[in-house]
Amino acid sequence: MTPLTTHSTFLGNVTEKYWKLFCKLPDIYTQFRKVVEGQGRVRPVLSTPEQVKALPLGLDEGTIPTFEGLGQTEPVEDFRSAFPCRGGETEALARLKHYFWDTNAVATYKENRNGMIGVDYSTKFSPWLALGCISARYIYEQINKYEAERTTNQSTYWVIFELLWRDYFKFVGLKYGNRVFHMNGLQDKHVSWKTDMTLFNAWKEGRTRVPFVDANMRELALTGFMSNRGRQNVASFLTKDLGLDWRLGAEWFEYLLVDHDVCSNYGNWLYSAGIGNDPRENRKFNMIKQGLDYDNNGDYVRQWVPELQGIKGGDIHTPWTLSNSALSRAQVSLNETYPSPVITAPEWSRHINNKSSGPPAKGRKGSSYTPRQHKDRGTDFYFSKNKSF
Repeated sequence: MTPLTTHSTFLGNVTEKYWKLFCKLPDIYTQFRKVVEGQGRVRPVLSTPEQVKALPLGLDEGTIPTFEGLGQTEPVEDFRSAFPCRGGETEALARLKHYFWDTNAVATYKENRNGMIGVDYSTKFSPWLALGCISARYIYEQINKYEAERTTNQSTYWVIFELLWRDYFKFVGLKYGNRVFHMNGLQDKHVSWKTDMTLFNAWKEGRTRVPFVDANMRELALTGFMSNRGRQNVASFLTKDLGLDWRLGAEWFEYLLVDHDVCSNYGNWLYSAGIGNDPRENRKFNMIKQGLDYDNNGDYVRQWVPELQGIKGGDIHTPWTLSNSALSRAQVSLNETYPSPVITAPEWSRHINNKSSGPPAKGRKGSSYTPRQHKDRGTDFYFSKNKSF
């Protein structure tokens, strides 16, 4: 990735005139956000032309490539997918209309965005944004209209907050160029990354035997999509628990994600690995606590790891800790039906006895329930090691 003469973003076009300014881009998102929110201006959406120029005479349009021609097979639809949508501007506009105006789902986006199951727990705009089927400016315009006509709250603001993250990572790419792909990252930080392909293959194929990780990786492989919560967790597991080269994970995401965006993907992986735009160090997710927090009754894991379907409640997150009688009732044979984890982390033990084995606690909404966010969680990426996340 090299500096571009013109680069389209949410805020505007980056030209040589402004290149020197982006060399001064803050390396911390919050600093960037505060400046933009205080001084930035989002340019209006351009009107749609009534007609476009015809193609030049004699131009051979060629043929649309086929899956076979690209060495790929036709995609197989999976009814469990959280993104059962189609490409194109028409579909993108229909999705926005559904999420904003038909269902008012945008008004609860902040509360539900960490969901795991279903189409409407988040906006799902990212695939269309990545392919240019819808613009961030149009979404911003619609947010303003929605706030004027319906309601203004933290959720409507948070959609803009996430759009700014996308812009920020584009600017990071402009500032650092090819360094976003380097092993040592933006900080030139030397980490003894491993390249154990046996471990990597277990991770990418959903065979780590850590159910929350496996469920997310299988969803990605089968549908091309994974929730934001899932992406954070599997990235943390690869880099912090397995200690594998972060670029292996970034490349696997690039290969499979239907919403892949170079700057967002590599920016987030650098962040996860602790060598990107992260002011703090030693961030690591606790796979068991995360599973219990965001899939408290185990419905998400049961959806994607069918060999564990017989295990009830939160126990599904730690099958290796169950008694032989409990496993027998669930028709699970440890190390046969579902082997022991490729690795266990000592911090997991603090949460093994706190699993939910019945209905969600009073006031919760089931397996997709999202706990109230702590004030210091910020953007919900990676958090300090003295807290149990």
